[in-house]
Amino acid sequence: MTPSLPTDQLINAADEVRIRQNLALVALGKRPADRIVRVGRLLDVYGRNWHADQEIVIAGRRIAWVGPAGAYSGEVGERVDAGNLSAVPGFGEVHKHIESSHLTPEYEAALVLPHGNTWTCEASHEFSNVDGPHNLEFWLTARLAGSPMKIFPLPGSAVPPTAYEWGGGHFGYAEQQSFLQQQLMVAGLDEVMDWPAVWNPENPSYERLWGMIRATFEQRGVVEGHAAGMRAIDDINAFAAAGMASDHEAWTTQEVQDKLRRGLFIELRPHSLAEIVTGLRAAGQTDWSNFALCTDDRSCSDTLKIGATDHNVRLAIQAGLAPEIAIQMVTINPARHMRLTPWVGAIAPGRFADIVLLDDLQTLAIDQVWADGEQVSAGTKFLRPVPSIAWPEWATHTINIEREMTADDFAIPAVPGRDTMHAAVLRPFHWDDDFITMDLPVRDGAVQRDSDRNVTKFAIVDRFSGAGKTSKMFWLGTGPSTADVALACSMGHDKHNIWVVGSSDSAMAQAVNALRQTQGGWALVRNGVVLATVRYEVGGLMTQRPPAELDAEMQELYRQGETIDWMYEPTFSPRWWPGFPERLAFATLTCAPWRWVLVAPSPLAPDGLVNVATGQTHPVVW
Repeated sequence: MTPSLPTDQLINAADEVRIRQNLALVALGKRPADRIVRVGRLLDVYGRNWHADQEIVIAGRRIAWVGPAGAYSGEVGERVDAGNLSAVPGFGEVHKHIESSHLTPEYEAALVLPHGNTWTCEASHEFSNVDGPHNLEFWLTARLAGSPMKIFPLPGSAVPPTAYEWGGGHFGYAEQQSFLQQQLMVAGLDEVMDWPAVWNPENPSYERLWGMIRATFEQRGVVEGHAAGMRAIDDINAFAAAGMASDHEAWTTQEVQDKLRRGLFIELRPHSLAEIVTGLRAAGQTDWSNFALCTDDRSCSDTLKIGATDHNVRLAIQAGLAPEIAIQMVTINPARHMRLTPWVGAIAPGRFADIVLLDDLQTLAIDQVWADGEQVSAGTKFLRPVPSIAWPEWATHTINIEREMTADDFAIPAVPGRDTMHAAVLRPFHWDDDFITMDLPVRDGAVQRDSDRNVTKFAIVDRFSGAGKTSKMFWLGTGPSTADVALACSMGHDKHNIWVVGSSDSAMAQAVNALRQTQGGWALVRNGVVLATVRYEVGGLMTQRPPAELDAEMQELYRQGETIDWMYEPTFSPRWWPGFPERLAFATLTCAPWRWVLVAPSPLAPDGLVNVATGQTHPVVW
């Protein structure tokens, strides 16, 4: 259990009372304030109004008083003049996986704070699946060590993602109840993705998921949704009726309208934001109070290029929204939805003193950012030291494979005497009701790849039990066509076992063994040589290093990847293929609308091939 401190780094009821008793006296001028920040104008996000020549009075990490310059009657320790700048609240992420930046929370904070992002609702089913028991401690550690970023964890509903997966963590009623009772910063339940397990009492995850939902309701938390591919009106009604509060997976205007009408809070992601905003405006949408902008997943390399929450706001402005509305969608709207308005979402008394100072509104040009009552950035430069955290072994030793993997681990035996075998084949993002069936050649007693038909081998290696249990099958249109090459990664949404794709079994074994040495990340192998590695030594998902160091490793991985020929299946979106198959990290998802998926061997899926919507299993060859 994370220890509570008598400060407002975290939020607990006893300290909250003491803090607010003091704030009331500071606001009345009966106790001195720490500082006043004077601004040229200030955005009231409640009414979308600007107020000229305002002062923000700060006590500790919180705001005590807001009003016209010169009107505050109390004593002040320091005065800061930002009279040429416009003040808006610190930006919040309503739904984000910090793990997808591949930086530990303290380095993620240093990266995104200069972009205005001062608080994040962490959708924590990534680290939860690696180490569920330490999940809450992991997300609060950086804050306790001095990071100005507020992280509001939502324990993962997908732990495990389905009943056909295991290892790392298992959350049900008792675990969710404990998380919510320990710390007020726990805002609710992370996106409920396994929709078949919610509606179907026969699903083996039914009781576990409803236990988590019940615990969340009991503590008045928010049950976040994930309605990918859900377009049918009956399904949307059922989803909302089951208590799911939101969706961040909508892609079209009509889908958003159908979900909005049924009471879902809509969280718009960058890749569909412009189309949806444009379509809704054309359809006459004027009330945007039930919308937020969210990042979901973005690597540190992409953040270095395009920005963080500020990028999302700029996209919304470019799509035609007034800047004030776009700002509401990353401040008061998400704060209201997540029931966090006492602490974030506005420049108002009682809230954390998180302020974004702009020198141009239309382009959202950020001059400086304040968090916890202090300036933390100037331009794009972070001004504070990154907290030094000695992450314990439970965070840094999560690749638990107690033996060397060999080529035999990736061989698929054939029935004796057969020249060919029937094979179940998948391709990335295969949402069809059935798998593909192909006949593949047999050689030396094993079923072989067929590069002439774009068929390679894909495997999932259990990284939790120590045994390195491996499921393997054939995939179409992805992976290396160059001989004796393999690519492995310990980030494989959402269970985060190791996945590896390769043109030879020995290369696949070598790539996985490389990850055993680095404790996670990426490994690219060719002709017996490890060409490149990227180190994710914390949880096998993140690194405790500055963003530039991580980006340099990623760029080297990309450069080496360009020396290899990668398979391409023309039916895939050209945005994702051909080329380096980085998006395979998302190809092992088991949530709707996925059907047939390869998981690590489990009692309910001994060969690893399972239809997660129906529970049906099938041999990979026969």
